[in-house]
Formats: sequence, C-alpha cells, structure tokens
Amino acid sequence: MDLLRISGPTPLQGTVSISGSKNAALPVMAASLLTDQVLELRNVPDIEDIEAMASMLRHLGVAVDRLSPSSWRLHAAEVRSVEVGADLTRRMRGSFLLLGALIARTGEAAIAKPGGDDIGMRRVEQHLEGLRLMGARVEERADMYAAHAPRLRGARIDLDIPTVTGTENLIMAAVLAEGITVIANAAREPHVFDLVRCLVGMGAHIAGAGSELIVIEGQSGLLHGTSHGVTTDYIEAGTYMAAAAATGGDVVVDRMRPSDVRWLINKLRSAGADVVEGASQVRVRGGRLRSVDVTTWPHPGFATDLQPQYCALMTQASGTSIVSEALYENRFRHVPALLDFGARISVEGRSAIVEGPVALHAARATVPDIRSGAALVIAALCAHGTTHLDGVYHLDRGYEALDEKLRGLGADVQRISVDGDSDPAARDLSGVVGD
Repeated sequence: MDLLRISGPTPLQGTVSISGSKNAALPVMAASLLTDQVLELRNVPDIEDIEAMASMLRHLGVAVDRLSPSSWRLHAAEVRSVEVGADLTRRMRGSFLLLGALIARTGEAAIAKPGGDDIGMRRVEQHLEGLRLMGARVEERADMYAAHAPRLRGARIDLDIPTVTGTENLIMAAVLAEGITVIANAAREPHVFDLVRCLVGMGAHIAGAGSELIVIEGQSGLLHGTSHGVTTDYIEAGTYMAAAAATGGDVVVDRMRPSDVRWLINKLRSAGADVVEGASQVRVRGGRLRSVDVTTWPHPGFATDLQPQYCALMTQASGTSIVSEALYENRFRHVPALLDFGARISVEGRSAIVEGPVALHAARATVPDIRSGAALVIAALCAHGTTHLDGVYHLDRGYEALDEKLRGLGADVQRISVDGDSDPAARDLSGVVGD
C-alpha cells in the first residue's frame, strides 16, 4: 500500500521522455492470439495493467516472456483455454480485448465481465452486436459474455458511436473471418492505428485505419509473427503538458507526436501557455492562464482521459471555465478531492464549472481512478504544503515511473510504503496534510 508525498508549489522544469502507450500495448498483446508464431513487442510501458494482461494470456496458454522492462516475447503456439474468469478480468477493463482475438482463433470465447476504473457505463453491446453480424452466437450471462462461431463471416458493421475497444475487438475478429468486413464510424485514436500497424506487420489486410471507415479482408489461415514497436502514450504526454502549464513551469515533453494532441495544444495556447512544437516533442511554458471551456469527444476531439487533468489546470486560470464530459457520466470523481485542495468547482449534470485562479493548499486524498489520480497529482504540485495521496496503485496502472519522472522535473515527490520501516512518518499520517 504505497502513497505519494508531494510538497509544493513546484514549477516543473526540464525534459521528460514519454513511455509506450498502455492503450496501444494491451490490444497488440491480445493480438498475439491471432498467430502461432512469435510476436515481439518493444516500447511497452512498465505498468501494472501490462502485467495483468500478461497473466491473462498465460492463463490462455500463451508463452509470455519479459525480455527487458520495455520488451516482451509472446508465443501462442496453442491456446489451451477459451475462458478468462473474474479473478483475472476484475483487474482491468482491457481484459475484454481478448474476446475478438479468441473467437477468431478458436471459435469460442468466454470472458468474465471486466473491471477497471469506475468512470461510468461503458457498455459492450456494440462489440457483441458486431460479432453477431459476423455470424457469432453471443450470450450475456450474469457474470460473463460467451461467444461461439466455427468461422466468422465478413459483414458491414455500423457503430452507434466510435468505441475504441469495440473497434479493436472487431478488427481482431475480422482479420481471420471469411470475406470482407467494413467497420463504419470506427474509432480513430492513435492506439487503434497502432494496432492496425501491428496486424498489417503480421500479414493482415486492413485499409482505412485512422479514418471513420476501416475495411478488413479476412484470411483463411493464422497471421504470422512480427516485431512491433508500440507507439508512445499521448495521454501521458498530455498529462505532463497540463502539469507544466498549471505549475507555471517550462517542460520539454519528448518522444511523442504533437499531432496526437493537437486539440490539447490548441486549448493550452488559448489558455495563455506557450507551446512550441518539434518533430517529436513539445515545449510547454506556463504563463498567466485564462479560463477556456472544453468538451470531451472521441478522437480527434478532446480526450476524456485528459478531462480530469484539464479541470486541475483550470483551477489555476483566471475566470470561469466549463468542462463538459460527453462520453462518461461518472468522470468527475476527481472533483470532491480537488475541493479538499481548496478548488472552487461545482458539477451540474455532465459539466464541471471551475472558477479560478485558486491558491490551492495541501490535502490528504485517495486516488479513485487513473486519470483522476493524475489530476490530484497536478493539484498537489500547485498546492502550498505537503500532500499525501493514497491509492497510488491506480496511478501505477497507467503511468510508468510517475514519481521518478516528476523528480526529474524538480518536483518534491516521494513514494512511501505505509507498512514499511523506511520512513517513520509513514506509520502515522493521520492529520498530516500540510506544513
């Protein structure tokens, strides 16, 4: 049970390198089921969710070897099980990515209802209906989803909304289906494009990735192995960009693609931050911030995974900003904790009204989910005094070496094991929230 102790305020300074994308690595790991040859992955983030996916693949019979902190070797020479139970899926929602690849490889799949962050209803009906259109018999039971199809058939699938996991699941199912599959209103996120890039490297025939219409020509045999470098994490990059602007810092965010976060760059510039783009980096310098409204939307709109961080940023901006959440109804779990920091935020329906600027003060808070946790870290970096954040395991699911990277930018951040002996103060932190 670790916690983070953060003392502020601290303007972040320096250069931070962005890790591989969690949201890209998980589906390409699932894609190892589509071949009986070796899939080698590079630039994989060293985070908890990757270990969770590795455990599920091992359960299915995949030989999974970690070659280094950022490289893995996966070999699904055979698949010994088609069922993933709740003891494994409760750790993260990404477990559902196994559905499409499993049914494509074996004709059977049974996936317990997934866990992960509680940010609202994230229904999988579009995944299931897409498989039904491809000829699968799909059943929703009390505790799991089961699908059966001796051989999937190509179909046209029109998604109601561009669901990321649904698009990825259906692409993986379609690469081994008979005939051509067309996915309309497909998700366009960078990690969807990265999955397609990996699958094409494995021999799949896919066109249109990155657009609203993806066309997959199925194959009769398994794909072959390949070596694939996972794309960098634009959500991690955006988190450090928001932190730099909020703290009035000067940070070069390296090893990323500015085009992946164009919508954030535009908002930061509108808010008064100086953003300079390079080929594979951006430099963000804080200034006198002003409020700017934002509404989340599927890519290339403003990412819901950066909405909590943006709320924290707006507490330091002059004026009133309205941050609206169009995708998930429970994505303001960071607000109660930000109020404990002294923020002035009210929630009305799916919008948060943020008034600023506010001189935040340190607090004791519990991280409720990955991205809310990132918002609380930004608040702690802006706050006067020493903050303690519990529930750090949520952050460890999505951010590689967060405390180390922040220290590299000059932040006063320490990770403490509550039941350890390394820090006597860690044994009793009740009431210790500031200097």
